[in-house]
Amino acid sequence: MTKNIKTLCTLVLYCLFLSPIFAQDHPNNEGWISLFNGKNFDGWQVGENAATFSIVDGTIKVAGPKAHLFYVGDVENHDFKNFEFKASVKTKPGANSGIYIHTKYQEASWPLHGYEVQVNNSQGDWRRTGSLYSIVDVKETYVKDDEWYTEYIKVEGKRIIIKINDIVVVDYTEPEKPLREGNGVYRVLTSGTFALQGHDPNSVIYYKDIMVKPL
Repeated sequence: MTKNIKTLCTLVLYCLFLSPIFAQDHPNNEGWISLFNGKNFDGWQVGENAATFSIVDGTIKVAGPKAHLFYVGDVENHDFKNFEFKASVKTKPGANSGIYIHTKYQEASWPLHGYEVQVNNSQGDWRRTGSLYSIVDVKETYVKDDEWYTEYIKVEGKRIIIKINDIVVVDYTEPEKPLREGNGVYRVLTSGTFALQGHDPNSVIYYKDIMVKPL
């Protein structure tokens, strides 16, 4: 065996030895799909008060009167059933927002369909970030204003898991016949898209790295 062949074999064995270690230290993002390109609102649609949403330094800035930005893009034809979702979020003091799941586009008013996952670290509403709004409410504050954090949502079957920076704050299984009243009858798991909420003119929030992994 020539010297070059011996060297090549040694390198191959070395790489094979290191590959499991490298894989553990550097997990890949297989399956995650970006929903926001950081440049424009391609794949997104807003009805009333569209100026509430703008793009600032590669983020979605939310600042203005009540409005909702819906994902209407090509991924899964914007109709998601089972998925993992995550976004980097930063709230300014006194800000209130939310991430809707299994919802549908509306021109105006609060989204009727699906669930809202709360974004609120210091605003007057006592339901804090990570709450499955009015279903499983979180009173504790896990993150601070003016700091980026990750909000993660997983829906599989009838189970919803919500994490804030890898801390599970909600683990809810929807019953077969959930008790809902009035318009609350639409607060159930079916399928649908995502929406970001502009709550009020005093609320300023930033979103980036908006990702989904269909299951």
